[in-house]
Amino acid sequence: MSTFRYWQTHRAGNMARLTLHTGNLPALADNHVRIKVHAVGLNFADIFALTGLYSATPQGAFTPGLEFAGEVLETGAQTHEFAAGDRVMGVTRFGGYTSVIDSEPDYLIPLPVEWDYAQGAAWPAQTLTAWYALTHLGALQADQQVLIHSAAGGVGLQAMKLVEALGARPTGTVGNEEKAVWLRQQGFEDILVREADFAGQLQRDKRHFDLVLDAIGGKVQTASFNALNPMGRLVVFGAAEFTPSHNRPNYLKAAWRYLRRPRYDVMEMISSNRSVLAFNLIWLWEQKGKMQALLKELEAIAQPPPHVGHRFAFKDAHEALALLRSGQSVGKVVLETAPETIKS
Repeated sequence: MSTFRYWQTHRAGNMARLTLHTGNLPALADNHVRIKVHAVGLNFADIFALTGLYSATPQGAFTPGLEFAGEVLETGAQTHEFAAGDRVMGVTRFGGYTSVIDSEPDYLIPLPVEWDYAQGAAWPAQTLTAWYALTHLGALQADQQVLIHSAAGGVGLQAMKLVEALGARPTGTVGNEEKAVWLRQQGFEDILVREADFAGQLQRDKRHFDLVLDAIGGKVQTASFNALNPMGRLVVFGAAEFTPSHNRPNYLKAAWRYLRRPRYDVMEMISSNRSVLAFNLIWLWEQKGKMQALLKELEAIAQPPPHVGHRFAFKDAHEALALLRSGQSVGKVVLETAPETIKS
């Protein structure tokens, strides 16, 4: 194999600029592993990066994508952790939308034997996000009540499973009844379909929580914070309300939402004994030791394979991103490089 395919935009600001290219493979560095990518996991961070609304967006041309799974093709002279033929899943700080990727071995994880490549590509980013939010920031304890927004999405679904595995009680929220029915079919009992007046909905049902995981923002986030018990924690890792409805952002609407974003008074937070924490997991890329420690912790948790709700052929990246952007997806959206698959 001397060539590879990859998606690239020449600069952020418009998702329509993302185009499929063919390139020649460079020589493999001695400290890297070359992987034939079979599946790529899609994340909202990809959309925000492509539209220029992500703080970590690279300058100039870049390839989106934060996670992948595939087969080791060859290893550099200084790498001994993996061998040709090994099945792996991995994370990357951009560059994931590709058919071949060169990675340092520290960013690779053996793919469980019973998982397929799409399940492997669906696991790293969302599971690390959910675990870090719940345990390291949320300080989750057994029997606590946890509110998880977008519970049918990639991170939300993993968070629901992890909360149960840790002996706590998850309450999931979704935007429509169809997703609520699906979650109940998966065995989750406490599911709320968010109403327009979410604050009133929580007050009416006398809902209170010890921990909230939110990646929506806006009034939903404010209502969630107000429903926290004393010593409760709101953990924020995204702002889906800013998701563009088209290829280019509506900057006026984004600015309006930014000006109306939730604000928290630390003096009031002291009085009510509630806290807000926020993070962006992409910075974990620079802290290999921390990432390895998180992965070690997750090894102790029995985990079924993640739910892959939608599989697209690699050439159909725009269709896959449009589905993710629509908010209608359930579970993970994945691109598969070969064989070319029918979208589902």
